[in-house]
Amino acid sequence: MKILDVLDLAIPEVKVIRFARFPDNRGYFSEQYRFSDFETGDATPFMRGVRFVQANESFSRPGTVRGLHFQWNPYMGKLVRTIRGHMIDVVLDIRKGSPTYGKIIAYDMPVQGDEDFSDWIWVPPGFAHGNTFPAETVIEYYCSGEYSPGNEAGISPVASDLDWSLCSPELRDQFQAIAHSTTLMTDKDRNGLTVAQWTADRRSENFLYDDHR
Repeated sequence: MKILDVLDLAIPEVKVIRFARFPDNRGYFSEQYRFSDFETGDATPFMRGVRFVQANESFSRPGTVRGLHFQWNPYMGKLVRTIRGHMIDVVLDIRKGSPTYGKIIAYDMPVQGDEDFSDWIWVPPGFAHGNTFPAETVIEYYCSGEYSPGNEAGISPVASDLDWSLCSPELRDQFQAIAHSTTLMTDKDRNGLTVAQWTADRRSENFLYDDHR
């Protein structure tokens, strides 16, 4: 796996890992994951000890909104990329005591297919994750914990108390315009918790800033 760059986002625990594609007249080849590069490579020390146990693929129609999801017992980190289409990925800090608690950021991840690189976004445990799709899109994500019904919750993508102050205004406005108008969001997601409701929920004690999970 040829890692070209690792980008810190506005919440520094959330990373973008940019890796190379190798195009020729037939198309391209890429090695998008190699365990040894993540486990021992100098570029990704934050991935050491992360073991992926589940891989998911998702297709979304334009205007779909998913999230904001998180899980404990087991905790689940996600390594997410766009295969084709256009994803805007959003990440919310739910670690109690964190200086960025309740703040949400977004990262734009369009793919045309002719780029000479592709991006992963790493969303570690302690963050709620969601996305929206301005175009028909296929994404892939690796999970560091298996799905565990009964040990998950969600914060509504349209909650009025999300703090967007760290987010690009353009991506914030694009996400909000879709989220507040779309019919392609589950009732479970739309009616999810507010940040204040989650803060008052005893289950929120599963995510503490001084926990190094």
